[in-house]
Amino acid sequence: MPTELKTNVILFGLLEKWFPEELKRSRAISEIEDLSRRKHFEEAVSLATDMIESDPGDEAVRWSRVKAYTGLQQYRLALEDAELCLSSAHSAEGFYWKAKVLQDMGQVDDSLQVFLHCLALDEDFTLAKREVEMILCDLLSPAGKNVKVGLRETAQSTSPHLRSKTVVADAQARAQPHQAEAEHPALHQVQARTSLAHPSPVAQHEKPGRSGSLERSGLSRGHSTQAHGPGLGLGSLDEGLKRVCSAPQLGDQEKGVLLKRKLSASEGGPHVVYSHGSKHKKQGGACGVSSQGASARAHRVVPRNLLDPNDLECSLCIRLFYEPVTTPCGHTFCKNCLERCLDHTPQCPLCKESLKEYLAARKYTVTSVLDRVIKQYLSEEQSERQKTHLEETKELADLTKNVPIFVCTMAYPTVPCPLHVFEPRYRLMIRRCMETGTRQFGMCINDTQKGFVEYGCMLIIRSVHFLPDGRSVVDTIGGKRFRVLTRGMKDGYCIADIKYLEDTRVSDDEELAQLQQLHDAVYEQARTWFQNLKNRFRNQILQHFGAMPEREPDIQATPNGPACCWWLLAVLPIDPRYQLSVLSMTTLRERLVKIQHILSYLQSIPNE
Repeated sequence: MPTELKTNVILFGLLEKWFPEELKRSRAISEIEDLSRRKHFEEAVSLATDMIESDPGDEAVRWSRVKAYTGLQQYRLALEDAELCLSSAHSAEGFYWKAKVLQDMGQVDDSLQVFLHCLALDEDFTLAKREVEMILCDLLSPAGKNVKVGLRETAQSTSPHLRSKTVVADAQARAQPHQAEAEHPALHQVQARTSLAHPSPVAQHEKPGRSGSLERSGLSRGHSTQAHGPGLGLGSLDEGLKRVCSAPQLGDQEKGVLLKRKLSASEGGPHVVYSHGSKHKKQGGACGVSSQGASARAHRVVPRNLLDPNDLECSLCIRLFYEPVTTPCGHTFCKNCLERCLDHTPQCPLCKESLKEYLAARKYTVTSVLDRVIKQYLSEEQSERQKTHLEETKELADLTKNVPIFVCTMAYPTVPCPLHVFEPRYRLMIRRCMETGTRQFGMCINDTQKGFVEYGCMLIIRSVHFLPDGRSVVDTIGGKRFRVLTRGMKDGYCIADIKYLEDTRVSDDEELAQLQQLHDAVYEQARTWFQNLKNRFRNQILQHFGAMPEREPDIQATPNGPACCWWLLAVLPIDPRYQLSVLSMTTLRERLVKIQHILSYLQSIPNE
């Protein structure tokens, strides 16, 4: 079961300090909404009324009272509040709730009109889309005779959608079916949908008027009690559809609401404007002017005398938040600080609540509100904090100074080296290598006296697979060899200043030819040894280290020499100290001779 998200402690504290009155109001509105959800509508209305008496211009509270009135079925009062709110400022959400009130009153046609007005302001309003789809589906769906009778009987005790469906079904009984439409019902349905999008000239030239439309609607409901004729065809749906298709029924020229989601220029309300592929709302006329209270709430300014950088400090590093992230328990930390704590234990550093699910998801999303507040109101402090962070990151990105060292096993150039990382110090080290972009660290074996040996090999991170509990499987491959100059420690893991090793190049042609001949002989000897291994051993080597590298045409192409030498050194069953001595050599001839001696010894042992 997902962890329940709790209130952001830092943000809540800032709101209490900066905007105490607004926070008190917000709590009251939440209480009203909660009472409505629990169907305590009378208490919700009482609380909302008290707040409106103290601040008549508070539209948010008034909309909350609209929902409570609707729950009490006091539709007239709900509609009055809705109209009052919409008279000061048009909003898609406002039209949506007005339409819901009309819908609950049984005025489906009027609610459809207001739903469409809502979509004219915001065509992506999902709830309004769904309601329009349901209404049109009920109005336009064909129904059998038995279904019509059942709908008429239950229309008074069921949803407004079913009552509207009954009206359309009764309209079929009054209309004369057209032969062509009866023969082609599918064509008739297409024509009906087309007429919805493009109203006929006759419909558009009717005198617009809300009272006329309501009168026709009431007339239709009055006629709906007539008996059905036995021979109804789909063509008889026209009269019922006129209530939906005609422009006066959907909206008059004063309201200017059409299915094309464009508002008439005669109305001073909001207009949907498209610019450079994006949509925004444009206010016009008196209706576009919001109340002063609403405008003040929309543009709050933090009082300068209440700004204190200490309120925005990370409790772990005692510095200004940098990339603040918030845990499900509501506590906020710098992203890096929290990750370091989770390396040790999957608990919140402050309240000790389990963060196992949070750690497994690995979605450390920056709390954008806090980040924007810091950048806007504490810009100088934030710039200094960012500068410090960049300096620390730059220091970690140096691949010759303070290079992170993983003390574990032998590593060789070009040879894969998969790692299972579970220690907190190495989790931190791997994460830093990824964040700085170097994706590299040194690998050395242990030394009881110095901590780690004098020679090692850089490993290049190819991929990191994080496990749900914070451990990771790191796929690496060997890079350059190095010699340790100085040793140190940083945040629990070893670091070192290093110098990279390169093979001494052979320039004499005769000497190079002899070196090539030695290389070819060792390569053939190694291939013979590998082919003669038992299948079990050979398969294990192939699975862990891959196939033996191909013979290279230029044995001095890279500073580390041929890849086959390092592959052989990795798979040969010899002591790590002996492998280390070969790794430290800077002449290819010496390395080949050492490997040749090892192969000769292994081939001299009987293969049991």
